[in-house]
Amino acid sequence: MYSSSVADAPLVREPLHAPVAHLVRGGVVEGIHYGSAVVLDADGRVTFQLGDIEAAFYPRSALKPVQAVAMVRAGLPLDGELLSLAAASHSGEERHLAGTRRILELAGLTEDDLRNTPDMPFDPVVRDAWVREGRPPSRLAQNCSGKHAAMLYVCRLNGWSLDDYLDPEHPLQQAIAEIVEDLTGQRVAAVTVDGCGAPLFSVSLHGLARAVARITTAAPGTPEARVADAMRLHAEMASGAGRDVAALMRAVPGLLAKDGFEGVQVAALPDGRAIAVKIADGANRARIPVAAAALARAGVDPALLTGFAGEPLLGGGEPVGSVRVVRALDPVSV
Repeated sequence: MYSSSVADAPLVREPLHAPVAHLVRGGVVEGIHYGSAVVLDADGRVTFQLGDIEAAFYPRSALKPVQAVAMVRAGLPLDGELLSLAAASHSGEERHLAGTRRILELAGLTEDDLRNTPDMPFDPVVRDAWVREGRPPSRLAQNCSGKHAAMLYVCRLNGWSLDDYLDPEHPLQQAIAEIVEDLTGQRVAAVTVDGCGAPLFSVSLHGLARAVARITTAAPGTPEARVADAMRLHAEMASGAGRDVAALMRAVPGLLAKDGFEGVQVAALPDGRAIAVKIADGANRARIPVAAAALARAGVDPALLTGFAGEPLLGGGEPVGSVRVVRALDPVSV
């Protein structure tokens, strides 16, 4: 199915993105979102591609399931809600904060040990309430705090230093980089710092899809299967109430899905069919409709995806248009 060898790193170059979605207002194309998309079949073959799926790019938080697998391989003993939180871009709800505190408690640590960037909760409603209460930005509220707490737990279990756990040369980050290369099947092209302060590894869109497919097809009980099961069973812990990625996992049986900033979306089914999407301008409104169209191309029943066709464009408070995927991507149009 997949080669066990690791290929060369993808090229760092300007991606050759293509139109993936139109903003149609009153029957006129008002704007165009460029991007790239790839669809893999159950054997890992590319069955559809649009744009540039081989250039190096940063998956942002869509890489978190892979990072979580690396941590489980390194001894992270979490399962269920807390393991889902370790792979989360959470909304800052109280359950997310409580879960992060619990991971830190298991490690014998506190919020003061976190090194992620302090921030307000990601969810607008939760953030507004936070502001009304006069609460300042917090490392605990930042959407990656579950991942950071899990990183610290792994360091404590392995006897690794804590203060520098975000250094790319730290044993933890070296272990994560190794698993990124193992699951994507390619060398890391570049390393930078993500928004939360953690190292971020550049791979290709094709490699990202391949990695998540490997996670969903792994044997029961493996680190990969534990991460997939936790995220699917506790989708709101990996995201939040009302988040589209959680709704997508609820709508499509067995689907593992993870979003990332700058318009990244990856998803895979238990049989290994997988998709990955990157919106060039980072627009969130194009991410889900393009991903839904890619899933339909992967063989998901379009009836399960009707709620993800795209948000309406408003005029005078009334719908006058919508975000529509391009005809080349839409299996119904084709």
